[in-house]
Amino acid sequence: MKKILLISALSLTVLAGCGGETTSESPKAESNENIMTDTAKENVMASSSARLDDVLAAQGNDHKARYQYRHPKATIEFFGIEPGMTVAEILPGGGWYSKILIPYLGDDGHLVGIDYDPAMWAKFGGFANEEFLKKKETWAADWVKGANEWRGGSNGEISAFAFGKAPTDMKGKVDVIFLPRAIHHLNRFEQAHLASALNDMKAILKPDGTVAVVAHRAAEDQDDGWANGDNGYMKQSKIVEIMESAGFVLAGSSEINANPKDQAKSANKDMVWRLPPSLATSRENPELRAEMEAIGETDRMTLKFKLK
Repeated sequence: MKKILLISALSLTVLAGCGGETTSESPKAESNENIMTDTAKENVMASSSARLDDVLAAQGNDHKARYQYRHPKATIEFFGIEPGMTVAEILPGGGWYSKILIPYLGDDGHLVGIDYDPAMWAKFGGFANEEFLKKKETWAADWVKGANEWRGGSNGEISAFAFGKAPTDMKGKVDVIFLPRAIHHLNRFEQAHLASALNDMKAILKPDGTVAVVAHRAAEDQDDGWANGDNGYMKQSKIVEIMESAGFVLAGSSEINANPKDQAKSANKDMVWRLPPSLATSRENPELRAEMEAIGETDRMTLKFKLK
């Protein structure tokens, strides 16, 4: 941990001022980007990369077991997430990515957890019972309290809100909005929920900020109804269409999270939760479980969007 904090101190001296704050602003130096030499930029990138390596190495074995499918280092670097930034993570849940991002962003960083609108949660049915929905009333405070356990020595800011309740003082403050396997649910229910979430994203994003999407990918030749998000899968063309209609432009894509072994078929009514880590369809069937584990986690698109 001392190694992580030392790297943080060195890298954040250069990077101070890259991220915003929700409730207060620290004095910001003028941007160094226009005067920084190529060598200095390379040094900053190398320092950030080393810091990320240390954070990833500090995670538990269960966390590390997912690296082969989720490629956190390559994903974070592709999206340009750096220490000192303000990053909003959509549907952070139990914190798989948050546990990496909080210590990586460091003392000058800020991680914002964003949950779905409680009114949308009510439409999930099943597990979204009265008790579950009651807990959503205090989700933001509860999540922040839990996330404080994931600091790894970092003193950066942690905050949270639900879509539809974006703080006005966060307008234009976020460097990267990260949606790891979260956009499909927004497309499942009334489109008003998706539209509202996209409006919140546009409001909090910096003019040069990035919307970072990792999503379960359906093949383009599969049935549109099956690929609407209900089964977890969406077509890449559909997500690009949604984002472009909302005022974003596709700025880059990567195959770092692709898994060609996942050949999900609409005819088979395949769903993402048949695969690890859920294994929802094979818990009582060792043979089928082995088959799903051999496939691994889902085939995923990795898309980078900017405001038009």
